[in-house]
Amino acid sequence: MHVLDNCSGVKKQLKRKINALQLFGFLDHPGKGNNIKLELHFLSMKEQLLNYVKRFVQPTPEEAEYFLSLFKPRKYLKKQFVVQAGDICLVESFVVSGCLRSYFVDVNGEIHIVQFAVENWWISDMESLIKNVPSQLNIDALVDSEVLQIEKTDFENLLVKFPKFEKMFRLMLSNAFISHQRRIIDNLSVPAKERYLNFIKNHRDVEQLVPQHHIASYLGMTPEFLSQIRKKLTSEKFS
Repeated sequence: MHVLDNCSGVKKQLKRKINALQLFGFLDHPGKGNNIKLELHFLSMKEQLLNYVKRFVQPTPEEAEYFLSLFKPRKYLKKQFVVQAGDICLVESFVVSGCLRSYFVDVNGEIHIVQFAVENWWISDMESLIKNVPSQLNIDALVDSEVLQIEKTDFENLLVKFPKFEKMFRLMLSNAFISHQRRIIDNLSVPAKERYLNFIKNHRDVEQLVPQHHIASYLGMTPEFLSQIRKKLTSEKFS
């Protein structure tokens, strides 16, 4: 049986248990049925991650089961840190819901956002994770967020045991490098207005979740300047 089919079967069983508990009023009391609800939610998170994996590789049931077993669920509240500058980054995080950001603070106290991560995106401080050195980045939640996390040692064991997943992560890193390179070129050569238009075209999900001053930081401009761009765009739209 395919792992996703098995997940779906288990989810159906859990939903039947929840319906039965609701029928007899057991869920009206704190704590009753909570474990079943959490298990059902965790299965949904795993299912989402596996669907993402299948964009890159087609794991066998054994490979998929082992892969998913390495991930632990974690919920972060708004403004809660995943890692702080100076700490060692120990995990790679797959975002199930919400929005995280990585950023650094310069000597003048200005915040510079390096990355946003929304649903089905990954985030970590790669240098800290790979080299085991203190992180230069802070990673925190911009809204309440849920992630699945894999630790470095588990990640390394995964690639040794099932090299197929190395292809997936290599493709992910290649895509991330291309995106990073394009962003550098845009910041050096593309006018601010076009950079903002490109951002909302390619990152509509981020634009809807985060405040404008965070987007301004990511684009390398002041919030006031971004506000002027938005006003001009609105004026052009209705002129």
